[in-house]
Amino acid sequence: MFKKVLLAFLACITLAFVSFSGTALAGDAANGAGVFGANCAACHIGGNNAVNPAKTLKKADLEKYDMYSLDAIKYQVTNGKNAMPAFGGRLTATQIEDVATYVLSQADKGW
Repeated sequence: MFKKVLLAFLACITLAFVSFSGTALAGDAANGAGVFGANCAACHIGGNNAVNPAKTLKKADLEKYDMYSLDAIKYQVTNGKNAMPAFGGRLTATQIEDVATYVLSQADKGW
């Protein structure tokens, strides 16, 4: 009996780990698509990068440059970096969360 309970417990823990080990998306990707279209698509259409083609929004590049997380994307959108302007003064925190969620969801889908 103890063995069955232990196996059931381990199965639940494993299922919980697998279920939550992916990227947690907190924002509204549908709203983020609109924010992206209005503010980001000029340089990043289709997940590309018109200014620096080596640093796309594709999953492999986001991972390569330690940008594959909501926090990393939100920080860069808010503060800018190099040629990318800061959007913290133009977009609300919710819009930034939504666009970061959209970028990650699109990266996961392969743009």
